[in-house]
Amino acid sequence: MNASFPLISSTIKKIDTDLHKCVSGIDILEAVAPLNYREQKAAFFESNYSANPEFTYSTPDLDLFAKKRALYNIHVDKLEDEDLVTLYTDVIESYVDKLDQFKSIGTPEFLYDSLRYYGEPSDKDIGNANFILHLPDDMDPRDTIMLDSKEVQRRMCDFAEAEGYEYQIKLNDSMIANALVSGTTVKINSAAVVPETEVNALMHHELGVHLVTTLNGRAQPLKILSLGSPVNTTTQEGLAILCEYLSGNLSLYRLKVLAMRVVAVQSMIHDKDFKRTFLLLKEEHGASDDQAFTITARVYRGGGFTKDYLYLQGFHQMLNAYSEADNFNNLLTGKASLAHLPLITRLIEKDYLIQPGFISPAIRDPQSIDLVQRFIARAIR
Repeated sequence: MNASFPLISSTIKKIDTDLHKCVSGIDILEAVAPLNYREQKAAFFESNYSANPEFTYSTPDLDLFAKKRALYNIHVDKLEDEDLVTLYTDVIESYVDKLDQFKSIGTPEFLYDSLRYYGEPSDKDIGNANFILHLPDDMDPRDTIMLDSKEVQRRMCDFAEAEGYEYQIKLNDSMIANALVSGTTVKINSAAVVPETEVNALMHHELGVHLVTTLNGRAQPLKILSLGSPVNTTTQEGLAILCEYLSGNLSLYRLKVLAMRVVAVQSMIHDKDFKRTFLLLKEEHGASDDQAFTITARVYRGGGFTKDYLYLQGFHQMLNAYSEADNFNNLLTGKASLAHLPLITRLIEKDYLIQPGFISPAIRDPQSIDLVQRFIARAIR
């Protein structure tokens, strides 16, 4: 029994440790990252958009059957609190579903495993996306000051140092996104050239939320929130977009990218044709070649990855929760989901978990938001 947390018995600690050990190394985002992204991008443009990319993927070093068996052999029924039973059971079931995705990467079946885990855009999601895509660009002119990957790296280091984060920042030659967080490592696309406002948004998104929730999760007496609540993507990405907004850096251009991801997911599900989705973004929604390829590649990776429609939905949910939910900051305790917020708050009150040590700077100190940004954000239903 832990003296600082007297309710955390050796039984609870063992179950927590066993679960963490069992699922370590399960990272679906790493697994669906194409190994030949840049080569296939070049080939696609050389073919004048006529030959769909053929992405290749690393083979996960996972015994999927053994992992599933080990997960189901964790005796959550021995936990001494019903809230703990609920949380651990939900997380185990979530990882079983994630393992199903691993076995089908690079095949048509991956799309159906992705749909089962993440779902698909609703009519409301499509309506919100189309509303944003039809807003005139001159409502919010795009920043013209461009920063390269070295400058992005420097600014992110300054941001992390000022907040006292544990971190590593590395340039990466094989990324689709401009930046992402893996553990405490922030990876920056070495080819990135990004407007200054979007760099500021990236810092609040990747460091202010994804890194913060990693660090807060690792500081917990139990490791469960480092693993993440089931389908916490909607909440975590929604929080990250909310922090872009609260920091005053959520541009209309950025919102249009999120909206194009929604329509790209819908096209991928219904058309199952990379070049058709690419041309939809380019010809109907004004995306540049690079932008259209990046968004299309994100949703077709692995064989069909529906996760990207959740960003816009998550922003809407977090905007409402920010003004209405009790104990909102407890969403930063780790990789939490909004559905588990009341349960997590109860576990904090019962001393199984602790309140978040790091609070996202944009939540701690929100900036004044201009009228255009407030109008657009509030119009998302």
